[in-house]
Amino acid sequence: MSDQIYQVAAVRRPQPNFRVIAMIVASAMFMEQLDATVLATALPTMARDFGVSAPSMSIALTSYLLSLAIFIPASGLMADRFGSRTVFRSAIAVFIAGSIFCALSPNLLCLVLARLLQGLGGAMMMPVGRLVLLRSVARKDMVSAMSWLLVPALIGPILGPPVGGLIVTYLDWRWIFYINVPVGIIGFILVSIFIQDFKGETKRRFDTVGFILSGIALGSLLFGFESSSRPGEGSLALFLISIGLLFGMAYLRHARRHPSPIMDFSLMKIPSFGTSVIAGSLTRITQGAQPFLLPLYFQLGFGFSAAKAGQLVTAAAIGSMAMKAFAPKILRRFGFRNALIFNGFTATFGYALCAFFRPDWPLGLIFAVLLMCGFFMSFQFTAYNTVAYDEIDRDRMSAATSFYTTFQQLMLSLGICVGALALHVSMTITGTGDTPQLRDFSFAFLFVTAISLTATFWNLRFASAAGADISGHGGDKPAHAEH
Repeated sequence: MSDQIYQVAAVRRPQPNFRVIAMIVASAMFMEQLDATVLATALPTMARDFGVSAPSMSIALTSYLLSLAIFIPASGLMADRFGSRTVFRSAIAVFIAGSIFCALSPNLLCLVLARLLQGLGGAMMMPVGRLVLLRSVARKDMVSAMSWLLVPALIGPILGPPVGGLIVTYLDWRWIFYINVPVGIIGFILVSIFIQDFKGETKRRFDTVGFILSGIALGSLLFGFESSSRPGEGSLALFLISIGLLFGMAYLRHARRHPSPIMDFSLMKIPSFGTSVIAGSLTRITQGAQPFLLPLYFQLGFGFSAAKAGQLVTAAAIGSMAMKAFAPKILRRFGFRNALIFNGFTATFGYALCAFFRPDWPLGLIFAVLLMCGFFMSFQFTAYNTVAYDEIDRDRMSAATSFYTTFQQLMLSLGICVGALALHVSMTITGTGDTPQLRDFSFAFLFVTAISLTATFWNLRFASAAGADISGHGGDKPAHAEH
């Protein structure tokens, strides 16, 4: 019955190749991911134009995080009520409008308001884009499609700083936002042509109290994690994280009593989904720390210029791009469980090697290690993000995507916090002073990679046949109803 309702709700049109759908969604997400990181490089220049101090510009970053924290949990309900294509297309339009207002901002206050609007679009693009893909692509093509989708999430934070440096050096900082306009318009048109509009089967009552509690909890946690990476804001970070945890507990208590909570933690009882959320979260802490640690490592520890450091870290982006051709074959041969266990060790080992980088290492060797890191970590996330939905019923797909994306964003931000904390702990123990030394970076890399290593215990909990009809591992399996 559920499948029939979705078939009736879908607009009748020829189904495009799954790569077309994946690349449309990936392009919109890349625009969002790149914008989120490229801005950090331009903040000092923007501060001079606005006549404010550089540290005060951090509110331009945190205001965006606030919108993400508030609206990501509501994205699934919005997609069910108004249709996934409608919401995704509207999210792109809102993001474009926010980008234009950011570019036209005459002062910091206007920029913050524009970033809040931009964040509303970004919050809907991430989970609804994934939902569009899950509902549009056949299960047999899911691994390939997801590997294309994850590329922007991995390379956006890496390419952001060097792209931002080029724009600030050779163009006006406002072009950081203007470049979103043509990309967004093309995406809007392609979504209108190729993406079907699916609506949810049931009309869930909006969880207003949960919306408020989760918004305060997630916003405080994201702000706290982000503040912890900046010197002198440890007390503020601790306060915000405490507030986030307090409201988070209040939300959990509320969610147990509400018939349709805005973040449905009962999804964690589904074996493949719950295991993927936990193991993926542990791994994302390590991944989130890399864009923070690597540029500092090369600039402060090696004495490289920002441009040279940016060129090196693009190796991980190239590696993640190369992975997409191999993921379906590897998963078909070994299955999700075996591949996640073995590849988890390999990906963790790659980032652990970064701890031993030294200025006398050949640049080609450093580039090769980072290339390997990008390749194996990209595979890991492709597998997690695909097998997570193996046992999710169609009528819970929107709730699952918003839940999963919320934790994904939270854990990547936590990775920055953990990386900064590890760096400060090492500096305190060794008495380094204000500038971290090579040994401090080595400690930080080993610390964050130890966290992702613990994901192995959760990878072992995947069933041996988990996602078999998606990967094709073990021959023909009885296919589940396509999600």
